[in-house]
Parts: sequence; C-alpha cells; structure tokens
Amino acid sequence: MGYKNIRTSDISGKTLEDDQVITVVVRGLGKLFDASKDELDGLKRLTNVVEIELRHPDGNTEEFITSKGDFDKVVTPEVLAAADNIRGRRNGFTPKGA
Repeated sequence: MGYKNIRTSDISGKTLEDDQVITVVVRGLGKLFDASKDELDGLKRLTNVVEIELRHPDGNTEEFITSKGDFDKVVTPEVLAAADNIRGRRNGFTPKGA
C-alpha cells in the first residue's frame, strides 16, 4: 500500500501541487504556513529597509525594520566594514593554542 500526501494552502484550503507550495515564515510571530504564489501576490515588498535585532543586557531581544536612510544617518559605512559577521568568530579572535 502507498500513501499520497495532499498539500493544501493554509490561506484558502485549495489543493496545491508540490511545485506550487511556498512555505511562509513569519519571523516576528514565530509562525509558518503554506500558500501559493498567487495568494501571496497581494503582499507588497518594501525596499530600502534594514532589519534590526537588538539584544539587550537582560536577555530580551527586539526586532524592527527601519529605513535605509535613517540607518545610514546613525551607522556609517566604516562601522559596518569593521563589524563582525553574525556567523563565525568575532574579528581579531584567535583560539588558544593556534
């Protein structure tokens, strides 16, 4: 006996072929759902924005989006060039014994 998975849109409930399924991740809410491209066409894309995550000393985090213009007024290109990547080691760090 075989099994067949039937994928459906969480928005409309319509049956979708595997190559039509788009998984949508809503980061700020920690949720995800499936939809089709057509159902998502109404979402406007914002351009010239910067996504920010603030990590506070008390362990709380805060995420927000700001305009690229406002970001550039506060953070210079030199600061970004010298900044650490979010993956890997911090700049200038060398493990002991290396």
